Amino acid sequence: MRLRLTFSKTGWLIYSSHLDLMRTWERTLRRAGLPLAYSGGYNPRPKLQLARALPLGHAGEAEILDVWMESALPVETVAKMTAPVLPEGLAIKEVRQVDPKAPAMQTRVVGTAYQVSVEWDERVEEVEARIKRALSADEIIHERRGKRYNLRPLIEALEVTRAEGGRATLRMRLSARPGATGRPEAVLDVLGMGRAFARYYREELILATASENG
Repeated sequence: MRLRLTFSKTGWLIYSSHLDLMRTWERTLRRAGLPLAYSGGYNPRPKLQLARALPLGHAGEAEILDVWMESALPVETVAKMTAPVLPEGLAIKEVRQVDPKAPAMQTRVVGTAYQVSVEWDERVEEVEARIKRALSADEIIHERRGKRYNLRPLIEALEVTRAEGGRATLRMRLSARPGATGRPEAVLDVLGMGRAFARYYREELILATASENG
């Protein structure tokens, strides 16, 4: 049986790494007493698969975890068993059963949707002008780990939703394909906001349709 958990990651857990999060899920699901399926080999581990790692310091509203179990349980029972042992910062939004042979979730994620709150005191019109210049460019060269790349095709949508009281709120949709991953920090850099304090909130993982996934 393969279950798909949609969950949020907030609070102190935003400072946990991908590996720490996977260990947290392992402990939580074991404490819930679920009949987890395990890998083979000398060091068997529960079969868990996270759709996409959440960068350190980012909160997530709709993260996705696939869990394999040795025997079937109603999804309502799984949610009920897990809820009491969830650590602070994790909340399950939905549990549903999926085809055990369905493609890995990592192969289906093609984009991410973010809300980013930045300590910034420009008027909304000035922030919009910065965004307009960025979106009208054919090429935005950015550097990451010593490598230069064109950021512009990775920005699929970008807008300011609010700018007042010393804070600007941006919404952005970024590519998340192999070798073509947009990062919200890079978008702030090209807007001249890279040195400002920002809070990152991933609202959605955008998945390929069945036809796009082959």
